[in-house]
Amino acid sequence: MKNVPVILAAAAAAAVAGNVYVCEYEYQVDLSIYVVEYEYQADISVFVVDYEYQANQEDALWYFVDYEYQSDIDIYYVDYEYQADLCVYFVEYEYQAGWEDNSKWQNRLH
Repeated sequence: MKNVPVILAAAAAAAVAGNVYVCEYEYQVDLSIYVVEYEYQADISVFVVDYEYQANQEDALWYFVDYEYQSDIDIYYVDYEYQADLCVYFVEYEYQAGWEDNSKWQNRLH
């Protein structure tokens, strides 16, 4: 039960994902991210956009910013899946982005 506030905070942070900042240290983050090899392993498929306005606080469209103060969410890439709050798969095309059907996070962020 100790993890419930952490999970709720992470879910609230991910709800406004769009502008993403990659932190240097895990203790600085809203969400720990593990990048999976295959789409079926992911909670969410993410498309990285070229411009900030394209992300528009969408869960599955990310724009990486250079400074933490510009971000909607701060992430840290972990080495192992068990360390992650969210498993991510990066896609090549915007239409592929979105929540996976088997995701425990689906419909909890809005």
